Amino acid sequence: MASQGLATVVTVKLGSLSWNNYSSGGGALRLLSPAQPSRGVAGRLSAAASSATSAPVDSSSELEWPPVPREQVEAIRSLNGWVAENMLPLLTPVESAWQPHDYLPRSAAAGSEVNKAFTEELAELRAAAACLPDDVLVCLVGNMVTEEALPTYQSMFNRTEGVGDDTGASALPWARWLRGWTAEENRHGDLLNRYLYLTGRVDMRQVEVTIHHLLRNGMEMLMPKSPYHSLIYASFQERATFISHGHTARLAVKHGDRTLSKICGVVAADERRHEAAYTRASAELFDVDPDGMVRALAYVMLGKVTMPGLLMSDGLGDGDSLFARFSAVAQRAGVYTASDYGDMVEHFVRRWRVADLGGLSGEGRRAQEYVCGLAPKIRRMEELAHRRAARGEPVMARFSWIFNRAVVVG
Repeated sequence: MASQGLATVVTVKLGSLSWNNYSSGGGALRLLSPAQPSRGVAGRLSAAASSATSAPVDSSSELEWPPVPREQVEAIRSLNGWVAENMLPLLTPVESAWQPHDYLPRSAAAGSEVNKAFTEELAELRAAAACLPDDVLVCLVGNMVTEEALPTYQSMFNRTEGVGDDTGASALPWARWLRGWTAEENRHGDLLNRYLYLTGRVDMRQVEVTIHHLLRNGMEMLMPKSPYHSLIYASFQERATFISHGHTARLAVKHGDRTLSKICGVVAADERRHEAAYTRASAELFDVDPDGMVRALAYVMLGKVTMPGLLMSDGLGDGDSLFARFSAVAQRAGVYTASDYGDMVEHFVRRWRVADLGGLSGEGRRAQEYVCGLAPKIRRMEELAHRRAARGEPVMARFSWIFNRAVVVG
């Protein structure tokens, strides 16, 4: 969900870690060669990261992606039975699922004793939230804004070949998973949004403007219709979100807000289940098509796992990126760091047994070598970035979310 300061610096530099002739070769599952040079998208993403404008990307600069290889679509559809047995059970039945109201002051009919409890619980919530420092509030708002862009993420998944819900109410397992996942994710933004409103600590209109802009701006993914790339990307995003909310929960405890800790904890638990689902599905595809999947993984890594909130804007546009400022605060607060990103890469390389893959093509072997050597390089870059940051003076940035107060970003 959120890539932060040093993590942003590190991932931006990962493009220089590519190997020669990476996109050479051919084959039916030629995943790594878009119809136009990939630097076109990289350039657009870089431009988006340095601009807070809400204007949509000029359609004249759009890239035409090649058709998804038939073998990919067949591979993902072949997992429908597996999805029914292994992914759908990870969704919580509605009857036993938590709802946002469970973690907020209880509403009731006027004049009842429960209504009195609402007032008391609201006062307790606001008193605890009053102790939260501004950097934690910025991280919480940035995470919530990203969660609220769920319609974009569902739209992106529905574009994925072999996975999308073609009818809107399809009974196919992949479609049922997508709708169930969306329903569970929808509670996250609702809960965080209501909590922030009730605290009275943030400028909710500016927060709402930011959500509006992000939904209008959308998001960009490399190879957006490829099921291989989409599942790998989702695995990383769910794990990043789990880590981010988990760290925020610990910060909430540190500052005495146990309500916020419970809220972030329950959201993190959902993200952990969703990560497990996408990670296991990806593992199945590694068994079905190891060459195609390792090349897709390398391509996602070369694309720097572009974060879904990258195009967020509060509409004020100072010529810098709101997402970059939010990311820098989150890095500094320890909500999600470059170290977390390196750990994630190492985790998935180990989980998907990338180093043990055999029978690969020349491109597949180069992709395998690149991915397996990536985590140590990320950590070296992180160390260099830390040293450079330590030599500089603290940098402050203002956030409209917290009534234009300034927070240290570097």
